Amino acid sequence: MTDPTEVDVVVIGGGPAGSTLATLVAMQGHRVLVLEKERFPRYQIGESLLPSTIHGVCRLTGVADELAAAGFPKKRGGTFRWGATPEPWTFAFSHSRQMAEPVSFAYQVERSKFDEILLRNAGRNGAQVREECAVIDVVEDGEGRVAGVRYTDAENREQEVRAAFVVDASGNKSRVHQRVGGKRWYSDFFRSIALFGYFEGGKRMPAPNTGNILCVAFTSGWFWYIPLSDTLTSVGAVVRREMAAKIQGDPEQAMAALIEECPMISEYLAPATRVTTGQYGRLRVRKDYSYLQTKFWRPGLVLVGDAACFIDPVFSSGVHLATYSALLAARSINSILGGIVGEEQALAEFEARYRREYGLFYEFLTSFYDMHRDDKSYFWQAKKVTGNSGPELEAFVELIGGVSSGEAALLDADTVAKRLRTNTEELTAAVDAVVTGGDETMEPLMKPGFVRDALAEGMVLEMRAMLGDVGAPDRPRVAGGLVASPDGMFWIPSPQE
Repeated sequence: MTDPTEVDVVVIGGGPAGSTLATLVAMQGHRVLVLEKERFPRYQIGESLLPSTIHGVCRLTGVADELAAAGFPKKRGGTFRWGATPEPWTFAFSHSRQMAEPVSFAYQVERSKFDEILLRNAGRNGAQVREECAVIDVVEDGEGRVAGVRYTDAENREQEVRAAFVVDASGNKSRVHQRVGGKRWYSDFFRSIALFGYFEGGKRMPAPNTGNILCVAFTSGWFWYIPLSDTLTSVGAVVRREMAAKIQGDPEQAMAALIEECPMISEYLAPATRVTTGQYGRLRVRKDYSYLQTKFWRPGLVLVGDAACFIDPVFSSGVHLATYSALLAARSINSILGGIVGEEQALAEFEARYRREYGLFYEFLTSFYDMHRDDKSYFWQAKKVTGNSGPELEAFVELIGGVSSGEAALLDADTVAKRLRTNTEELTAAVDAVVTGGDETMEPLMKPGFVRDALAEGMVLEMRAMLGDVGAPDRPRVAGGLVASPDGMFWIPSPQE
């Protein structure tokens, strides 16, 4: 092993979270090393994005124009066969029909292309990127602080690098996350398993909804249908883990049987053929993909993206949470390295805001599931708030710590359950208003307060990135909390404090 080198920040993983953090820290002149175990481009499950990622975080990192030129399908909203009505309903990202175009869409992306664009952007902004480098473990100093990592390089030689901070952005299969302490809590409510693959030639929705994600509930669960190009579609079936027998055995037969169970997806795939070669050539399974780490950091080590938490993908929040957490952590590291804020205060701000965002999506998605009605279905009966177990909500209250709703709204599991039932009723009424009124904007859906809360941070990111210092100033989320600097790159004390 060669003598260890020294940098300011080592980032483990070159996906959206790692690339975003590396870019934002390197832009401040800090020495950043990204260690990615694979060679890009590499496969990742195809992704449906939210506008806040494209018009917020990606504009801050300077990659928004390159993404616009990449030819990804525009996603103007979502179409759902979900809830009490048997007819599909659609929402648009525009809050009203008069809203300007620039922030009213996202993209459907092939992750092999999207992730490489973000990683190369990190390199252009000063981060050193080393691919085919697998991290073995963290290195600690004599006082228990994480002070670097050991890894094998592209020639399989063991190396060591020292750093002021190590950021684990290595995803849901991360091993380094265990070194932060605590444990992963897996949600029982979202305890699901997905079987997914890719199809050529599937049906498309009529314009202007051609690029929308389509989510269709059926007796055994729900399907996603994501148009990744004019002809390529990502298709996945989500079922309860207890129903795993439906996807065991021959995956081809299992997928065919699930498609047959769902008339709408069967219709859309009638002219399609499954891709059987290349990176999309096999059916894949992912399970237990909703979890939350009990600790997000320790001195010298920070978890971002899926290394810290992940929530059910029905509302396409995965890359949003990954890039948002990277932005929060980058602010913390920039502030610490710049001598603006101490480590404890800066990283506590990062963790509180990230947990709050996770908590808001948890509440939104719980109510979204609860509003679907299928009394004969085991899957949908398991998605009822009234039937939810106390330990699930008790763990949620403990892990979110009261921050997801701002003040003391998260008092106990019973309080949360009552609020979730109210949320479900409000969301059901909002969807009914969309269906009966034929309104494809989000105006009816934005009336419930918890929906606005779930989307609020993304809207703030968009406006601050578009307007720069002219945007509305940040506000502390808790008493004595920090706020973002006008350029979004640091934490600073609140002028109000």
